[in-house]
Amino acid sequence: MERSLKNDVITTAESFTNNFSHRGNFDYSVESLQELDDILEELSDYELDEDTLYSASSMAGSYIFEVARRNYGGEYYWGKEREQPVLVTGQPNFSVSIYAFEKVKGRIVNGEEDNIPFYFKGYIEAVEKGRKAGYNATIV
Repeated sequence: MERSLKNDVITTAESFTNNFSHRGNFDYSVESLQELDDILEELSDYELDEDTLYSASSMAGSYIFEVARRNYGGEYYWGKEREQPVLVTGQPNFSVSIYAFEKVKGRIVNGEEDNIPFYFKGYIEAVEKGRKAGYNATIV
């Protein structure tokens, strides 16, 4: 299942970059997450139904996952409890997990308090800590 999940996340992230290429340089760099956050800020001004919110969360979340995986490594797993993918970075030496779909949904619904670049900075700090000292964390 992980192989299919990985392909689904990559394909969805590529769809995001194609659909929003006119809005920024979505090159899977950490810096490009600010442009993604700007789009989510605009979406937060609208009242979205559950299907649209899920679609936006999965597209933007897949892009965030791919930024993380391409820059810091990791494997995708299906989080049964939360019914969404999780990226786990660092195994077997350490383990840092992120649930990007959930964070994107929070950013759209809650606004600036769920800022994506701030969230991702926490992920980077956890990965760096894990590389130095072995560390297990879930970034939410």
